[in-house]
Amino acid sequence: MATPAALRKVLITGAGTGFGREVALRLAARGFDAVAAVEIYGQVQTLKRQAEARGVDLQVEKLDVTDAGDRRKALDWGIEVVVNNAGIGEGGSTVDIPAANIRRQFEVNVTGPLLLTQGIAKQMARRGQGRIVWVSSREGLNVNPFTGLYSASKHAVEAIAESMKDELQEFGVEVATMNPGPFLTGFNDRIFQTWQSWEDDPSDRLYDYSQLAFPRAQFNPEPVYATLTALAAGDLDTYRNLEPTSMIEETRQLIDAPWSKKTTDGLGTRNDNVQQAYDMTPEQLRDDQDPVAAV
Repeated sequence: MATPAALRKVLITGAGTGFGREVALRLAARGFDAVAAVEIYGQVQTLKRQAEARGVDLQVEKLDVTDAGDRRKALDWGIEVVVNNAGIGEGGSTVDIPAANIRRQFEVNVTGPLLLTQGIAKQMARRGQGRIVWVSSREGLNVNPFTGLYSASKHAVEAIAESMKDELQEFGVEVATMNPGPFLTGFNDRIFQTWQSWEDDPSDRLYDYSQLAFPRAQFNPEPVYATLTALAAGDLDTYRNLEPTSMIEETRQLIDAPWSKKTTDGLGTRNDNVQQAYDMTPEQLRDDQDPVAAV
């Protein structure tokens, strides 16, 4: 039986943009048999052209994780490694986001990827080897105002991934998480634009979302590209992988913080993190970061 590090057939979901696209191209460049899954047919030819420009051989497939037919066809690809990267972000207050958007957030980030992984994981278990990487988020470990629904979906991913790791270890299947912090790929800023398509009564909202932006300056995404590629390739065996590593200590502190919170803390005043969303401008790169190439 091959060692886990020798697994070669890799499926990367959500490969039309951002982390997924770059990692798929890098794995292909390393000689992996990479299957880049994109949400819509319109992304297929675009990614094929990008792969050709990079001089790599990349299989590009339309795979919407919420589509049962798409999930079913993936079972015929002989996948040995899954990178569950597909996801969306719904921005807005937890008391404002409409029901349809709430459901969509969990369908794309939780239900669809889990149903896709169930079938492939059983194939891995029968072969006695495999690797599953869940792209979670720092928001799967912490929370912030206006990204609570997205964060909730990633907390769900954390629970699924950790349970799955325990359940699949006897079958030789590795499970890991990737936890990106605020990286400038466009994703975080798009979260704060979703309100524009809500089917609700704007007069009933607590917040005017035209006044808000993603509340943190963002990092160059290179560390996530490198770490996620290494996880998929089997170069790393750490279960939880948070980037940037400079945020690990802050993240640990925030995990512990709710134990000392009081229900009466700050009543009648605006939370500092809420104010930050008013003060920030979109697509703001941290001052200590190199310019980001188009993603």
